[in-house]
Amino acid sequence: LVADDVEGGATLSEAMARHPKAFNRLYTNMVRAGELGGVLDVILQRLADFMEKSQALKRKVIGALIYPSVVITFAVLIVIFLLVVVVPKFRKIFQQDFNTDLPAVTRALLGLSEWMKAGGWAVVLGIPVGVFLLTRLMRMSPSGRYFLDSIKLRIPIMGQIASKSAIARFTRTLGTLLSAGVPILEALNITRDTAGNEVYARAMARVHDGIREGESFAEPLRQAKVVEPMVVNMVDVGEETGELDQMLNKVADTYDGEVETLVSSMVSVLEPIMVITLGVIVGFIVLAVFMPMVKLLTEMQGSAR
Repeated sequence: LVADDVEGGATLSEAMARHPKAFNRLYTNMVRAGELGGVLDVILQRLADFMEKSQALKRKVIGALIYPSVVITFAVLIVIFLLVVVVPKFRKIFQQDFNTDLPAVTRALLGLSEWMKAGGWAVVLGIPVGVFLLTRLMRMSPSGRYFLDSIKLRIPIMGQIASKSAIARFTRTLGTLLSAGVPILEALNITRDTAGNEVYARAMARVHDGIREGESFAEPLRQAKVVEPMVVNMVDVGEETGELDQMLNKVADTYDGEVETLVSSMVSVLEPIMVITLGVIVGFIVLAVFMPMVKLLTEMQGSAR
């Protein structure tokens, strides 16, 4: 389709703009800048490098979340199976063969098993689905997106990963656009629309308004309080030396490395937490099942004496 539009007399950027689902504003504006400057080949190479680094960062974060997600899912399914299928068989044994009061731990396990059989399993499996649907619904409005993104940034470790990923994304996007010759106000608008995080999108909007009113880039960014002082200082130096695009790309490279380190740390922390949690759950079930047997044996030994 793009080839047909170009053959019909449209420029490459105009042809891309007619297919926004395939080529967003970042694509079309960079290509347009390359066309105007006569350096389309250089711009396309920069765009390819940008997409490669952005996708690499995204894959690292998603890849780190797959393992714990799979482990947690299977753990929940196994626990549900134990409570719905296995524990009720012990209930029959306890009711028929034990003429003694059951320990509190066993009664709690049997009560949990009854609730699970009565439909509790649907509640447990439905909670993630409900949270997902509620999140999708809230993301339909700007205020909902801002609320969810604000909460996400406050989650330990995950919040740091989300924050540094967003900073790496918007600095690399903005630096790539500026190096392609896109005017800074237009570049900020594109960066805002492709930020992927409403908190940083609003910060970019404030920076845009500040520059339009005659301020520097660094001052409104500092006032937004969404980035570390180091980022503001590097932006300030970049403005003074006329190398803002290079400074922004350096910030992006730095934060890409920090995200990679945080992702590795998160996986290292999650593994022992999951092992301990599963151990506690399995230990609780085993303890609740065997305590009545221990109690019965103790009573039998006492009566034999």
